[in-house]
Amino acid sequence: MTQTADVVILGAGAAGMMAAIRAGQRGRRVLLLDHAKAPGEKIRISGGGRCNFTNIHAGPKNYLSANPHFAKSALARFTPQDFLEMVEAHNIGWHEKTLGQLFCNDSAKDIIRMLLEEMKAANVKLQLQTEITSVAKTFDGFRVDTSQGTVTCPSLIIATGGKSIPKMGATGFAYKIAEQFGLALVETRPGLVPLTLEPTLLNELAPLAGVAVDALVSHGKTTFREALLLTHRGLSGPSILQISSYWREGDSITLALEPDMDFLQTLKSAKRDNGRQAVQTVLAQHLPKRLAQYWVERAGVDRPLADMSDKALAALTEGLHRWMLKPAGSEGYRTAEVTLGGVDTNGLESKTMQAKSVPGLYFIGEAVDVTGWLGGYNFQWAWASGHAAGLVA
Repeated sequence: MTQTADVVILGAGAAGMMAAIRAGQRGRRVLLLDHAKAPGEKIRISGGGRCNFTNIHAGPKNYLSANPHFAKSALARFTPQDFLEMVEAHNIGWHEKTLGQLFCNDSAKDIIRMLLEEMKAANVKLQLQTEITSVAKTFDGFRVDTSQGTVTCPSLIIATGGKSIPKMGATGFAYKIAEQFGLALVETRPGLVPLTLEPTLLNELAPLAGVAVDALVSHGKTTFREALLLTHRGLSGPSILQISSYWREGDSITLALEPDMDFLQTLKSAKRDNGRQAVQTVLAQHLPKRLAQYWVERAGVDRPLADMSDKALAALTEGLHRWMLKPAGSEGYRTAEVTLGGVDTNGLESKTMQAKSVPGLYFIGEAVDVTGWLGGYNFQWAWASGHAAGLVA
């Protein structure tokens, strides 16, 4: 069976559905294909099931790319406010959490339902549980062979994402298509991912598994301040996920625990007021108890404050604000929220997401070498890049 469409979109995730909506609203006959049983699976599980659907601060500075200017056009033409207007038009309750992150009040399924309603209104045809077996260029467009037959079209949008979370069906399909049509790729690697530690250090920190603390995490000149979580595999929490996108194997990172806290002055004051107190007792008033115990034992200062010199206290507190660790690696694509790298933006038109060398072929969303910070930025790139392609495909 051979079908024809004006626009075929591969991948019914955030970017693919947004592109389908925009193309359909222009009167284009749109066919959206996906191998999954349901659309928007990454949307469904995001934000603890409440979908951190955008960030009010989203701008080019919040994205990593070999060409940091590429994302400017799409992000400027479809903003967080534009998506929020769609959310409010569908009467979806939302709230802002820290750092500009917007979440659904109820469920991520509300966002999926909204996108499906918009697609239905735009006469988009959604075809699920469809495997793509091959894609080829034809004289006047493209031929896509699938497990449900063949479809031909003048415009083809690749929105199949990256390699992160393979258990949900993620693959490197988009990269294979890019290479097939002669587009370059930027090296891919896991992003927004927990970091692992070598066995000796992991064993040393084992008693701290489950401890969370406010931290400023740095790699070079890049810093993020959010929660840090010590785990039985290494380091996690928002601050670590953020820095993981900048960290490379062999590099160290620096942790400042409770960065607003002047530990040295606090210990000096406690020493003056009641020198019989143990160092650990004072630290445990400002750090998780197990973490305070670890630092006291690590520094070999498990004794009363009166028995410690100011120099010894300074050495202890310097460690709390400059704890340098060298991660062994990351947990990989299995737990990574995104894939860094992807289709080289030098081969794409920033305004339309169309391949410069292959008219009618578009790449959007996570497949492209544009990766956002944690906190709704990657969804905003999906909406914006899908919007850009859907307006012209």
